[in-house]
Amino acid sequence: MIRVLLADDQALIRGALAALLGLEADIQVVAQVGSGDEVLAAALEHRPDVALLDVQMPGKDGLAAAAELRDALPRCRVLILTTFGRPGYLARAMSAGAAGFVVKDAPPEQLVDAVRRVHSGLRVVDPGLAAESLSSGASPLSGREREVLAAARDGGTVADLARAVHLSEGTVRNHLSAAIGKTGARTRAEAVRIADDRGWL
Repeated sequence: MIRVLLADDQALIRGALAALLGLEADIQVVAQVGSGDEVLAAALEHRPDVALLDVQMPGKDGLAAAAELRDALPRCRVLILTTFGRPGYLARAMSAGAAGFVVKDAPPEQLVDAVRRVHSGLRVVDPGLAAESLSSGASPLSGREREVLAAARDGGTVADLARAVHLSEGTVRNHLSAAIGKTGARTRAEAVRIADDRGWL
C-alpha cells in the first residue's frame, strides 16, 4: 500500500485528488493539509511514502516544504503537482529534493502513474515542462536577489524591503538593480513579473 500525503490550499482540489487516488487499490491517502506550514508535522505523524505538494500555498510554499521533507524524512518521496508549469519551478523543485513534477491539467491516470513511479524510486517530470526548462536555462538570480524580489511583490519602499529581508537599504538597492539587469526589466515591478512568470521566485 502506498501511503500518500496531500497538500493543496484549495479544499475542492484536495478533495478531488483524495477521491481520485482513493479509487486505487494500492494507494491510501493518509493525510490532507491546506498549507505548506502543516506539511512536515503531518508527515512526521502519518509517515507517508509519497507527499503530493502544490507549489503555491499559504505559509511555506511547496518547494520549501519539499526541502523540509528531504531533510526530516528522506524516505518520503515528493511529487510536486501544480497549475503553474514554469521552468524555474521545475529546477527549484529538483534542487529541493522532489522526485517528480506534474501539472494539474495532466490526465488523471498520469497522476496515478506518477505516484506509483516516484514511490518505486523513479523520477517523473512533465515532458513539455522538461523541454521548456532545458531551453530556458537556469535562473540567473542569486538567492539574495530572489529573496529581495519576492519581498518586492507587494510593493513598498526600499526601507520596507530592507526591514523585511534584514539587509541595509544600500544592499537592497544593489540586489534590486542586479535583478532588474538580469531579468532584462526596466522597473522593479517588471522584474518581479518576469521572474514570477519564469518560476524563479
